Amino acid sequence: MIISVRGLRKDFTVRAKAGRFRRERRVVSAVDGVDLEVERGELLGYIGPNGAGKSTTLKMLTGVLVPSAGRVRVCGLEPVARRTRLARRIGVVFGQRSQLWWDLPLADSFELLRHVYRVPAAAHAGRLARCRDLLGLDEFAGRPVRQLSLGQRMRGELTAALLHGPEVLFLDEPTIGLDLVSKQAARSFLAELHRAGDTTIVLTTHDLADIERLCERLVVIDHGRVVHDGSIEALHARYGSRRRVVVDLEAPLAGPPELPGARLESVAADGLRLTYALTGATAGEVVARLAGAGELRDLSVVEPDIEDVVGRLYAAPTGVP
Repeated sequence: MIISVRGLRKDFTVRAKAGRFRRERRVVSAVDGVDLEVERGELLGYIGPNGAGKSTTLKMLTGVLVPSAGRVRVCGLEPVARRTRLARRIGVVFGQRSQLWWDLPLADSFELLRHVYRVPAAAHAGRLARCRDLLGLDEFAGRPVRQLSLGQRMRGELTAALLHGPEVLFLDEPTIGLDLVSKQAARSFLAELHRAGDTTIVLTTHDLADIERLCERLVVIDHGRVVHDGSIEALHARYGSRRRVVVDLEAPLAGPPELPGARLESVAADGLRLTYALTGATAGEVVARLAGAGELRDLSVVEPDIEDVVGRLYAAPTGVP
């Protein structure tokens, strides 16, 4: 395992009002007994509502915060005790926090980072060429970082985090505030990086489209605890998400047919539109049965919305449906 976490906990002491003139100290667990193992080459989505403990977890995995309890190993190293060694083996992009030099051209920042990480010139040039091609850096690499748009800066941040060839890349909200074109560029780049298999990626984000398009495995944390660890499909199954078949008819049927493995959800447009939720049957089976009952004008299969199911998960007490 390239990341191994057992019983990870982080407590903070806060002062809260306890009466009109008095305050008391309370211990709040931002991360409360997280167990996590990540294989080399995985692309893991790590999500949760605000205050769930996502960023705190990442800060402990990267050695920024000292855990209150638990065992953590990243690349075989204890993050806090071996922080300098670990820094050479991981890459980090934390939201709006930049690792680029504000007043220097972007290309100069890349060159300075080569010296900071003591990367051989040939290896640096090869990785930079790959990022330039996939992220389209050439059009703005000669401009000072302060003159770049948010999307351009984020492409620069991704490149800066990868130039030393990290084994693990931690991304905390990498697409926040980006326009559609920049988001697409970042997602395409991360998908290509994952396909290459050289880098393990841990991604936290509130943009669930990032998760849906990039991640095979999803870990959901809420109130500091893991409430789901598995595929997106398993999450849909656990929380009752259903694919839907929407059928437009040429003429209303005498009565909507009852179909095994499908539940009729709605009848609209004076009986010309039927919507079924699939509970056991396939979309093809439902369509075939409907075609036998009447003439179809059009049909569509609507995939379940991940935002809906994650919203239900967050709303459920202790993450239990």
